[in-house]
Amino acid sequence: MRGLIKFLLIFLILAAVAGGAAWVWAGRSEGPAIQIRQPERFVGQATQLDMLVDSPGGKFSRLDVTVEQGGNTYPVFNLAQPSQGGVRQESADRLFVMRPIGKRDIPQLKSGPARIVVRAARPVMFGLRNIESSMTKDVQVQLEPPRVSVLSTLHYVNHGGAEFVVYRATPANIESGIRVGDRTYPGFPASGAGITADDSTKVAFFALLHDQDLNTPVTVYAKDEAGNQASAALDVQAFPKPFGRSRIPIDDRFLQHVVPQIAAATTDMELPTGPQDLLPSFLKINGELRRRNSQTAEDLAKKTAPQMLWKDAFQALGNASVEAKFADNRTYVYQGKDVDQQVHLGFDLAVTQHIPVLAANRAVVMHAGDLGIFGNCVILDHGLGVQSLYGHLSSIDVKAGDTVEKGQTLGRSGTTGLAAGDHLHFTMMVNGHPVNPVEWWDTKWMQDRVFRKITEAGGQVP
Repeated sequence: MRGLIKFLLIFLILAAVAGGAAWVWAGRSEGPAIQIRQPERFVGQATQLDMLVDSPGGKFSRLDVTVEQGGNTYPVFNLAQPSQGGVRQESADRLFVMRPIGKRDIPQLKSGPARIVVRAARPVMFGLRNIESSMTKDVQVQLEPPRVSVLSTLHYVNHGGAEFVVYRATPANIESGIRVGDRTYPGFPASGAGITADDSTKVAFFALLHDQDLNTPVTVYAKDEAGNQASAALDVQAFPKPFGRSRIPIDDRFLQHVVPQIAAATTDMELPTGPQDLLPSFLKINGELRRRNSQTAEDLAKKTAPQMLWKDAFQALGNASVEAKFADNRTYVYQGKDVDQQVHLGFDLAVTQHIPVLAANRAVVMHAGDLGIFGNCVILDHGLGVQSLYGHLSSIDVKAGDTVEKGQTLGRSGTTGLAAGDHLHFTMMVNGHPVNPVEWWDTKWMQDRVFRKITEAGGQVP
């Protein structure tokens, strides 16, 4: 009997030691990992908290968020009441929390410093112990909205065309620009257009795209880092412009000419293995690849120079016949059947084979190489969000980063990309969106729509 008691006593001592060791070991485990993605520095009227919290198995015994300011604590989120804010399981281990923390949801907030405090815990040892972690992020509450006002006058825009605006946005270092429906066009310091003024004076080009309604609202906007916004309506008179329609017959000879060369130059596209693959491949090129190429142009436009690099109207291809105009609605016909519809967003200009293609104006080369449906293609940046595109070239004589002058040879015309015959596809773009080139070739349009506003604002054309 004494032996049994001794054995039990030893067992209990060993169990206690093991349990104590396990308790200490568990206490050395790491608590949940906390990542506050938003806000970065500022809290405004309608700021959102965007937060990730990781714990093995996605198990949490505690998760709460507060905002502290001036000795006061304001509850933001508690895991016990998840309906307070958006919360979802991102993965097996990760919890995503989104919660409004701006002035609209915490009315007591005042302009000045504050901090976001997150506390989290996860269970260990079958829930007998909790391992905690916390994170504090200092932020600045900024509640006063920015201000915007329009300085230029007489804003006229053609359907599919562009326009120029001079405006003021304060404070000077905030994001601002022009909104046309759901499209946004960034503003630039007015000094980049030759206007001597304070830093709050801005300029911007915008467009009323071919597929937007004539009555699409146009506003000047400003947005600070805290998310506070201001806007002012821009008085714009829009004019309708007729767009053409055409039927484009395509045959096996054309498909055999364009599809293999484009597929070979597109890394993620399979080469057709037989005649039966030509039409499906063409439809993919004419649709999906066309959209991807357009997105590439939009992405490049984000790298535009903040200065106007030109000082006069743009130059058209001399002595050229126009084979297709801007915003021509095309129906593609194969073996008597309508197989596709696309909009041609440029001018097709032809003279003779392999003629020199010249830069329409002074610019920096943004792209010089293959670009899907455009084949060998050059894209120039003229500054202030304005670009020009030259497609179907047989050869290219410039490289990305080069500065080119108006009239400088970029390459020679050809039949690369979706081209049935030798010609130049020319497109003007504002912030990567195609606009009617005819305006930019017009000296009177450039003077009335752009240079007049610069001089009226006290500037000089660069």
